[in-house]
Amino acid sequence: MIDIFEKIRQNRGPIGQYQKAGHGYFSFPKLEGEIHPHMKFMGKDVLNWSLNNYIGLANHPEVRKADADAAVQYGMAYPMGARMMSGQTKYHEELERQLAEFVGKEDAFLLNYGYQGMLSIIDALAGRNDVIVYDSESHACIMDGVFLHKAKGGKSFVFPHNDMTRCRKMLQFATKNAEQNNGGIILITEGVFGMAGDLGKLDEIVEMKKEFNFRLVVDDAHGFGTMGKTGAGVGEHFGVHNDIDVYFSTFAKSMAGIGGFVASDSDVVDFLRYNMRSQTFAKSLPMPMTIGALKRLELLKTKPELRENLWKVAKALQKGLKDKGFDIGDTGSPVTPVMMYGGIIEATNLVMDLRENYSVFCSVVIYPVIPKGHILLRLIPTAMHTMEDVEVTLNAFEACRGKLQNGDYKTEEFPKIPQE
Repeated sequence: MIDIFEKIRQNRGPIGQYQKAGHGYFSFPKLEGEIHPHMKFMGKDVLNWSLNNYIGLANHPEVRKADADAAVQYGMAYPMGARMMSGQTKYHEELERQLAEFVGKEDAFLLNYGYQGMLSIIDALAGRNDVIVYDSESHACIMDGVFLHKAKGGKSFVFPHNDMTRCRKMLQFATKNAEQNNGGIILITEGVFGMAGDLGKLDEIVEMKKEFNFRLVVDDAHGFGTMGKTGAGVGEHFGVHNDIDVYFSTFAKSMAGIGGFVASDSDVVDFLRYNMRSQTFAKSLPMPMTIGALKRLELLKTKPELRENLWKVAKALQKGLKDKGFDIGDTGSPVTPVMMYGGIIEATNLVMDLRENYSVFCSVVIYPVIPKGHILLRLIPTAMHTMEDVEVTLNAFEACRGKLQNGDYKTEEFPKIPQE
């Protein structure tokens, strides 16, 4: 028998293995100051491309006032208890009504957190005789929901990312299994895949409904507020929003807040209200966050210029990178990945150079999240960035790519992390 603590001392996990080399700098960095494209990192001013504040609501004066006024009036504790027991208010109900109306569904249910929300949606909808079909690059919250389903004895089939030929094949397998066990089929995918920015092929998946009997669940965390004519998401972008059976999004991106929601037919939402364990046994979303979300939704609907400016910045950044020969994959959203080649030490030296010498802060993704030998730098443009920010970043990336190709970042050990 092994002691659990001894086991974790010997194995820090696939990401935790880099803790000593990168904690506080590459992982768990502290960005300070007002939420803005220009913040402080380790005491230095940096141009920040690492916040999901897509349309700039985090520090919008009307949002700040709504948050503050609600906190003064209600505090952070009200309402106490879970929604089902004692945590219901007219503001929670009004937010649900407005969210459902905005995304064109009959009803919506407010969630405390996006991650727990999606996991719990899957748990509630899929019984042990039901079958789940899902995209291989789905977010961790979807993966954990699938794992929970499998732990209950349920069956699942995964298709390679956005591969519709294999998706059809998995639906064939799922149909056979569901028929044998008197179950149903749920197909889960994302509107925008948050790492690479490419879009789920919702139009092609919806077309498969003519051939297969399944319900479509879409996690549109990065699409809500950014995609579609009104910002109602990737379904609106493709013109298939009405064919999404269960629509989910979080407030952590365009809404710049905490919480999320799920929207569907009224009877489905009522079922989720009474069967989502992550909500039944959790405290209600505090009033400042609920009232603040109402204000954020109002601005999302009434100020299209914010979304327009986001896209102006995103398109300029993506075009500039392409023109300079960078590989940004198949992004169809503001999420802007930049793919390069190199080892882990080269990646850390490159990122440190960007931050220390060019004052550009962005997220880096390395193995085991992506294959060995690959480096992914992820840029998140917002409505608050400027064309000058874009130009500075393009020049910095070009300079650092040259150093990477010249071998300047090849060293024997991880770079020493600067101290504040």
